[in-house]
Amino acid sequence: MSEEILINVTPPETRVAVVESGVVQEIIVERAERCGLVGGIYKGQVCRVLPGMQAAFVNIGLERAAFLHASDIMGTEGEPRSEHIHELVHEGQTLVVQVVKDPLGTKGARLTTNISIASRYLVFMPALGNTGVSQRIEDEPERRRLRDALQAYVDAHPGEGGYIARTAAEGIEDEALHRDMAFLARLWLSIRDRCAATQDIGLVHDDLPLALRALRDLVGPEVERVRIDSRQTLERALSFAAKYVPDIADRIEYYQGERPLFDLYGVEDEIQKALSRKVNLKSGGHLVIDQTEAMTTIDVNTGAFVGHRNLEETIFKTNLEAAQAICRQLRLRNLGGIIIIDFIDMYEEEHKRQVLRALEKCLARDHAKTHISEVSALGLVEMTRKRTRESLEHTLCEPCPVCHGRGSLKTAETTCYEIFREILREARQFEVETLLVLASQEVVDRLLDEESGHLAELAEFIGKPIRLQAEALYTQEQYDVVLI
Repeated sequence: MSEEILINVTPPETRVAVVESGVVQEIIVERAERCGLVGGIYKGQVCRVLPGMQAAFVNIGLERAAFLHASDIMGTEGEPRSEHIHELVHEGQTLVVQVVKDPLGTKGARLTTNISIASRYLVFMPALGNTGVSQRIEDEPERRRLRDALQAYVDAHPGEGGYIARTAAEGIEDEALHRDMAFLARLWLSIRDRCAATQDIGLVHDDLPLALRALRDLVGPEVERVRIDSRQTLERALSFAAKYVPDIADRIEYYQGERPLFDLYGVEDEIQKALSRKVNLKSGGHLVIDQTEAMTTIDVNTGAFVGHRNLEETIFKTNLEAAQAICRQLRLRNLGGIIIIDFIDMYEEEHKRQVLRALEKCLARDHAKTHISEVSALGLVEMTRKRTRESLEHTLCEPCPVCHGRGSLKTAETTCYEIFREILREARQFEVETLLVLASQEVVDRLLDEESGHLAELAEFIGKPIRLQAEALYTQEQYDVVLI
C-alpha cells in the first residue's frame, strides 16, 4: 500500500496528513500558540502530594499543575522505590520529568520520571539498562540481530542507559544504529547538564516541531514521497533528513502548485467530515460517533442497506465495512481512551470472529497502541486506544456557547412554560403595574400564537398586563421577566 505524507505550513499552524492509496487516513494539527507538550523534558517542583490517589501535582511552569502518579516514578535501577507516593516525593522537591500526555480538557499534563528520547531508529531510556525491539518487527532472525547489535553497544558503554529498536530500525546496519545510540547518549548528557545548571522551573528540552516529527515517526519504506508547501520548512526538512535520516531525503519534495496542497488531495473535505457525528458507509449504512468525557461511543446502523440475500448476511456485510471505517475514523479524529463499539447484533459466531479479525487487521496500521476485547454479552466491543494529544474535534472546535456542549436546546414550548412559572413567582412576590417579558423571537412568536390563550388567562389571573419584547441576541433558552 503506497503512502504519501502532506505537510501544509502557515505561520500560525502546521498540518500533516497521511494519505494511503489516495485516501486520507490521519490528520495532525499543531498551532504555534498551543504546541503539543508530549516528549518535552521539564524541571519541575512538587507542589502537592495526594496519598489517597498515590499521585502528586508538579509545577512545570504551565497554566495548570501536571499530574505524576507513583507508578511513573522510577528508581535508579529502573523500578519504583516504593508503592507509597509520600515515600517517593515530598512537597517542594525538584524533579526532572517528561510529559507523556498533553493537557486534555480540564486535566493537566501527565508526567513520568522515566525519561525517553526518540531518534529515527531508537528510543533511549537513561533510567533503564536493558535493550528491546519493537513488537511490530515480527521477523524473529531480524529481532535477534537487532537485539544483539543494541546489546553489543550497551556492553561497551555500561551505565549509559537502555535502548529500544523502533519499527524503522528493521534492516538498518549495525553501524548506523550505533551512531544513533551515541547521538542519543550525548543528547541526554547535555540535557542532564542543563537541568543541573538551572534553578528555574520550566522547559529544558523540547521535542521536534511537527513537520520534523512527521519525518522521524511517520516516514517508512511504504511512503513514496513527502510533499511540503513551505520553502522554509522544506529546507529545514532536507537539512534534518541529511543529518538524521538520509534514506528519505530523495523522497522529500516542494509543492508549488496553484491549488492548495490539502485541496488537491481532498484533505479539507475530510477534516469537515471528521467533525460530523455521522459517517456514511458506501453500502448505505452509517456510523454515529459521540465523544464524551469518559469514553467515545460508536453506533453501527444498516440505514438504507437491505442486502441481496438475507438479514444476517446484510448485517454481516455492514459490520465488516463498519470495522474498516471505524479504524480509519479513530486515526482521522485521533480518538483515544475507552471506545465502545455497538456493532449490529450478529447471531453466527463465525461472523463475530471475522468482524473482530477485520477490526484487528485494520488497527495493525495504527501508530497508536490499541487493545481490543471480545464481543460482550450485550454485543458491544470494548477497546482502548492510547491517547497522548487532543482529538481533532477538541483541537479545532470549542463547546457551543448556546447549548454549552450538550448538543440540544430546550424547545420554545418549554421556555414558554418556564416564563409562565416565573411570571407567577414575580407577581406573588412584588407589587408591580406591568410585567415585561424579554425572550428570543421564536419564543415571542409562540407566546403570541400557540400560547396566546394561556398568556391571556395568566394575565387575567394575576390582574396585571404582560408585554412581550423580542431580543435578537437571546438564545431559545434565554428570557428575562422585568417588573415595570
